[in-house]
Amino acid sequence: MNFSTITIFLYFFVINFALLQSANIDISKFGGKPNGDISKALTSAWAEACSSTTASKIVIPSGTYQMTHVEVKGPCKAPIEIQVDGTIKAPPKPEDVSGEQWLRIGYVDQLTMSGNGVFDGQGATAWKQNECAKKFACKNLGMNFGFNFINNSIIRDITSKDSKHFHVNVLGCNNFTFDGFKVSAPGDSHNTDGIHIGRSTGVNVLNTDIATGDDCVSLGDGSRQVLIQKVNCGPGHGISIGSLGKYKEEEPVEGVTVKGCTLKGTTNGVRIKTWPNEPGTITVNDMKFEDITMDNVQNPIIIDQEYCPNNQCSKGSPSKVKISKVSFKGIKGTSATKEGIILACSSGVPCEGVEIGDVTLTYNGGPIIAKCSNVKPTITGKAPACGDGATDTKQSDSATDKKQSDSTTDKKQSGSTTDKKESTDKKQSSDKKQKE
Repeated sequence: MNFSTITIFLYFFVINFALLQSANIDISKFGGKPNGDISKALTSAWAEACSSTTASKIVIPSGTYQMTHVEVKGPCKAPIEIQVDGTIKAPPKPEDVSGEQWLRIGYVDQLTMSGNGVFDGQGATAWKQNECAKKFACKNLGMNFGFNFINNSIIRDITSKDSKHFHVNVLGCNNFTFDGFKVSAPGDSHNTDGIHIGRSTGVNVLNTDIATGDDCVSLGDGSRQVLIQKVNCGPGHGISIGSLGKYKEEEPVEGVTVKGCTLKGTTNGVRIKTWPNEPGTITVNDMKFEDITMDNVQNPIIIDQEYCPNNQCSKGSPSKVKISKVSFKGIKGTSATKEGIILACSSGVPCEGVEIGDVTLTYNGGPIIAKCSNVKPTITGKAPACGDGATDTKQSDSATDKKQSDSTTDKKQSGSTTDKKESTDKKQSSDKKQKE
């Protein structure tokens, strides 16, 4: 057990001990009843909990509830837990949610959300209205959760179902953990990233099952010290760093570990993607992809520095994002494409310190091949060496084009600053959502 794992365990032990002593606040106290709209009841319960000087637990009992947009925030005086055991449904029409994030929580320390509850975004109508595959500046249709500027907190065992847009957006958070979280949506639900992380440090995604129509987990700029472990992904577009480099003000991405995950039937596996011909000059450093199982995955391992979905950009100049110190180790299973490894690095700032070790993927019973450009990876153990010649640009594009709405990740860039002002917070959030 490493130091960071011990730290997480001890911290949440302290939080859970405090919450055991907490006072329960049932939403029925404020008129929240099954089959009714609990928006006002939840907001009132939060106000009472937030003003309490001792730990509080807001309880949403079993049953089916309706809820329109709810936004609550701190700072609060003591730890708060929201225990959800019911199913909460959003209005089917995006215009009736009246908010970019259906449930938005911000500026809180020591938050816990727990229970077997389901947040059902009822996104089928919104997916039909999604135009992000056709144009870059498309309308945001509403995320299930927005967690903004939250510290030392955990989301445990909750399910996000059929979100209209991203399921979860994490912005400006520190020491924030998802454990046993679930995301459920069909593979054709466009722009429904499972968990998107931006400008946050110490985010952990653990023991989580994600089935959706876009990236299972995506990391925007400013993501630091992120651990993604024991995640089951599929359907979806894989686990992605990026897209990056679209904006000049972006922050570096560093210290990301993806470990012990399984991807099944996804359109990409583990991926780093950056835009060409754009002003962003950040660095991507210290990325570890380890002990990962692929089951019929297209493009299992891919660095794509010519990311240009649906030809929504120019490739007049190479990406300015510098990628270094990246390792792919212990990756096994089956690829749905012969080119199981594609390393298409920037000709302007070639990748450095890339290592491939013990990659035993197969395609139709035979070995995969590796295509590389602007990179000289170190090969250790059993793994394919790079083939002769540069990676075919079309090949690299097709990997991303398959996920049209993937460009969504680009706008998930968490905004221009993590300044904790309300106006900045809202601007950052909306910036992310313009996502393709």
